[in-house]
Amino acid sequence: MANIDKIFDSNDVRWLSKKRLPNLIYDFIEGATGREIALERNLRSFDEIRLLPRSLRDVSKRSLETEFLGQRFDQPFGIAPMGLCNLACPNADLIMAEVAKNRNLPHGLSTATSTSLEKVYRISEDNTWFQLYVFAGVDSGLELVKKAQNAGCKTLILTVDVPQGSRRMRELRNGFQVPFKMGLKQFIDLSTHPLWSLKTIASGIPKPVLINESEDRFDRKALRVGATWDFLDKLRDKWNGKIIVKGVLSVEDAKRVKSSGMDAIWVSNHGGRQLDGAPAAIDALPNIRAALGSEFPIAFDSGIRDGSDVVKALASGANFTFLGRPILHSLAAAGKPGLEKFISIICEDISVVMAQIGLNSTKDINSLVLFGDQG
Repeated sequence: MANIDKIFDSNDVRWLSKKRLPNLIYDFIEGATGREIALERNLRSFDEIRLLPRSLRDVSKRSLETEFLGQRFDQPFGIAPMGLCNLACPNADLIMAEVAKNRNLPHGLSTATSTSLEKVYRISEDNTWFQLYVFAGVDSGLELVKKAQNAGCKTLILTVDVPQGSRRMRELRNGFQVPFKMGLKQFIDLSTHPLWSLKTIASGIPKPVLINESEDRFDRKALRVGATWDFLDKLRDKWNGKIIVKGVLSVEDAKRVKSSGMDAIWVSNHGGRQLDGAPAAIDALPNIRAALGSEFPIAFDSGIRDGSDVVKALASGANFTFLGRPILHSLAAAGKPGLEKFISIICEDISVVMAQIGLNSTKDINSLVLFGDQG
């Protein structure tokens, strides 16, 4: 695929994605809430973190192998759970599952998946973790939990930072909804991107297969208020595997999640897609790490765009990291080959950065590699 030769970083996959996708779909992937201040803050905060180069160290035996929640992965990052991924390219959910299995990295499968749990888990097995939204109440949430368990899932991600879907200006201005509202603007947008439109129509218009199964329309702004502390207790009783609570920025919430018997916390501001006034997730991470102690597992997303960002997140207190938008852009840019190349680029970035800061193992990445924190 010709686009493969044009991919060198996340900016390239985003640019190629913008060329190939209708504006309606590109803005759904790239957009954030409000004035998109939180999205910009995520990126800016990463840019302001500096790493300290170290010299005269033998870095000839570098390894990206990382352990998280009892699983060994070949690199310290995975694919964050995202909804309606098949809008990026046909069968994106299955492609991500296959790549996750082959590259030995975790893949978050969203409640808003366009592909059945059973199909995904047959491909990826323990490399896929199910992400849970609780829309209506305890019973509906636990029913999804039961489906995930029956499909073979052993790790559950409970997302708690979406009590209600936010207002995202790009989506509102484009008239984005599922199924598509086909006005003149949308018709022109889709017809001027015939390759995407024809492939998508041929493979079937994506829609969530787990949400509102008796209805034709997916309301992204529907209330998701079922995720409460009471539900968390019930979930712990029902789920035999690992539970990660995703979307934590508050130190007090983090401490309470830990005391509730959860297995890990996922520090995230939803990539700036929920609360425009939220702090950058990377700025909240060190305080949460300090509050939970050095041993409690912490995952992280929001703002990672290259391997250097992965190292910065690990140095700031994360045990493992996840990428979102760049993953979908790489799929939109060049399908499975695009995703595989982008993952290889991130791995190479991490390895090169580790050489520069004088480390051979990801387990040795800590705050001492941050400039200004060597005391």
